[in-house]
Amino acid sequence: MAFDDKPWVRVLERTISWMAWAAMVLWVSGLLPVVLAEIDQITWKIGSTTLSLRTMIEGMITAGAVLILSLWISSAIEARLLRKSVGSDLSLRKAVANATRALLLFVGLIVGLSAVGIDLTALSVLGGAVGVGIGFGLQKLASNYVSGFVILAERSMRIGDNVRVDNFEGRITDINARYTLIRNLNGRESIVPNEMLIINRVENLSLADTKVSQATVVSVAYDSDIDLVTRLLLEAAKSQQRVLIEPGPSVALSNFGPDGLEFTLNYWIADPENGQLNLRSAINIAILRALREHGVEIPYPQRVLHVQAPQAVVGSAAAQPEQP
Repeated sequence: MAFDDKPWVRVLERTISWMAWAAMVLWVSGLLPVVLAEIDQITWKIGSTTLSLRTMIEGMITAGAVLILSLWISSAIEARLLRKSVGSDLSLRKAVANATRALLLFVGLIVGLSAVGIDLTALSVLGGAVGVGIGFGLQKLASNYVSGFVILAERSMRIGDNVRVDNFEGRITDINARYTLIRNLNGRESIVPNEMLIINRVENLSLADTKVSQATVVSVAYDSDIDLVTRLLLEAAKSQQRVLIEPGPSVALSNFGPDGLEFTLNYWIADPENGQLNLRSAINIAILRALREHGVEIPYPQRVLHVQAPQAVVGSAAAQPEQP
């Protein structure tokens, strides 16, 4: 549907139905020719064009019908093009859908204006005015639209890619003609003008490879069995289905910390859009359970505090005489 979930759809449907019923009543009663003849006598002149009220009404009805038909056809074409929401050519299909909608709306507008009786040669003057407006006041808007078609045509960023732009990281959920919608893993959405994606540096985390690396750090006591800790960490990572087998997880003794040995567990995932914190939490829970089952100590922070009394206080306390 071209107008799904629009609040004015029901009002439009009621208006059209009432107009249709009124026309039917006038036609059945024989008053329709009389009414049409009367409103045809109401005329006014705009430039070199003479318009009547009947021509205006018929033209508006025709223009509305043509525009609704154009929107319906473009919506049907877009739904057919985007029926398969997977694949590398999704952005290209989106670009074709947007271009088809714009072309049909333009054709519908031309047909509607012709039906109203407006001389289309006047559009040349309007086109010049629009060009001047774009050159001055609509530069950013025009730049965003052009940038949107460039992004969709070049496919440097596609729907489904994970990107980082302006310190905001997320997954591209939609690329419109004017802006791109990026959804963060925490549910926040950012509306980014397409011009920003063209002129600024954008890090596409999915352009070369969809796999994402994650890491978690674990500290154990200095007297722990290094081989046992390494095996437990690898088993905890491999127990999660989302962790890739190739490349597989790896464990490294990354640091001699002040409280214990620090091990870093690295692993790869291919579906960051399903959440990263939840997977890291599941792996950490599995690590904690495994270490407790095998008696591996996770040390608490240890600090040594030296307390030394001031010399003056010690001297004065020694100089005081004993009380009888």
